[in-house]
Amino acid sequence: MDSAALTIQPTDSYNLGTYLEVAIASYSEHYCHLWQHNDPSPYISKWLTKEVVFEELQDPDTLNYIVYHNTVAVGILKLIINCGIDEIPDTDAIKAEKIYLLKKHSGKGIGKQLLLSIEEIAIKLNKKVVWLDTMQKGNPIHFYKNNGYSIKRESEVVLPNVKPSEKHMWILTKTL
Repeated sequence: MDSAALTIQPTDSYNLGTYLEVAIASYSEHYCHLWQHNDPSPYISKWLTKEVVFEELQDPDTLNYIVYHNTVAVGILKLIINCGIDEIPDTDAIKAEKIYLLKKHSGKGIGKQLLLSIEEIAIKLNKKVVWLDTMQKGNPIHFYKNNGYSIKRESEVVLPNVKPSEKHMWILTKTL
């Protein structure tokens, strides 16, 4: 993939609709299997509403982006700066809380380039560690490990209606 073709645009009140549209579509394409009756509404209603994201936009520690390949919105990215984990202090860590790509744009190198963009942002903010959660089942764990992330410990989804067999997650870290 031509890395020059990938851009991340900060989300604001003007492009919030695009952010939500892409976020809900990409989440629904990849994660319905986690939820009872394949209904992701518990997650969407908690994290992907206009009110919730607008509030995030007011938080200086939260960075929401729309991911573009050329001029097409292909995903979203949400970072939380000053977000430590376990023994890693807030001042040293940034969390990649949401990395969602529309299914038709997956497998094209966009995710790898996005991880490099996250690392660039982290370095500019003087962070030493990037961390994230990923499902224990499925391909994402292999993708992250192939891009230098290590398993730190187990975690789990704590929202209602997650299938018990699907709630298990890993916390992954990468030292910069």
